[in-house]
Amino acid sequence: MPSLPRRLLSRTLPIAAVTLLVGCAIAPPRTDDPLEKFNRKSYAFNMALDTHVLRPVAVGYTKVTPKPVQTGISNFFTNIKLPISIANNLLQARPSDAITDTGRFLINLTVGLAGFFDPATKMKIPLKETDFGITLARWGVPEGDYLMVPLLGPSTVRDVWQYPVDGYLFDPLSYFERNHHFHWGQYYIPEVVYFIQMRAQLLDADSFLKTAYDPYAFVRDAWRQTRLNKLYDGNPPADVMLKLQQGQGSNNQNNNFDPAELLKEQQEWEQKQKQQNNSGTPPSGNPPSGNPPPSNPSGNQ
Repeated sequence: MPSLPRRLLSRTLPIAAVTLLVGCAIAPPRTDDPLEKFNRKSYAFNMALDTHVLRPVAVGYTKVTPKPVQTGISNFFTNIKLPISIANNLLQARPSDAITDTGRFLINLTVGLAGFFDPATKMKIPLKETDFGITLARWGVPEGDYLMVPLLGPSTVRDVWQYPVDGYLFDPLSYFERNHHFHWGQYYIPEVVYFIQMRAQLLDADSFLKTAYDPYAFVRDAWRQTRLNKLYDGNPPADVMLKLQQGQGSNNQNNNFDPAELLKEQQEWEQKQKQQNNSGTPPSGNPPSGNPPPSNPSGNQ
């Protein structure tokens, strides 16, 4: 991340610090999308950029880069960015997770040859990834509206703070860039490689977008579920997932709610609608219980 002006940081960080002290309960997710008009335009811009630039580069990268090298690069960036998780685990009052990540970072940095190998995983040391957005959530900061950020992708008004805070304060690559002067912009190379590697890892997921009736809604809802899963350490409460799928105004209190099954039903329904639209037949049937039609989504984070 590029350096932020010190004056801006001096004004915003004290406010953020005070905000962190207002509580320690995880804030519930929002279920609306008031910024949908802007978000869809931002999504269209991101997809155009991905179609014409990012994806072709990622495809070329996978063709010329041997799989072991790709794995090594992925391991390196996962490890070099662990200080972000270490710092945020401390801010979340989770010292044991911070110690676990520190041990993992040091082992991979040394035994793993700068992190290109991952002996920590073979030693069964878990990865406790987190970020500043989750730190704010754990201290009860409201999530705000869902936000599709140009160039960066899905986020929320709360989660978007991870980019300036984590990127400036906790990312070792950012610290290295700020403290070394390059005449030809070489400091951008690690970040460029990082984004190419990240995009290459998502190539297999492209088929999901191709089959989605409404790709924007699919990306939004998939991101919300992934984010909730991360926020609740892989075990989000059923009532929280129910709000995500049905909206906070829902009166459905089904205790046997299965989000995976509901997502499968939604995908089948979207595919059916797409086939009907392509054949010119009027849409028939209702969307699966718990999900609104993609053309009028209401299940927001």
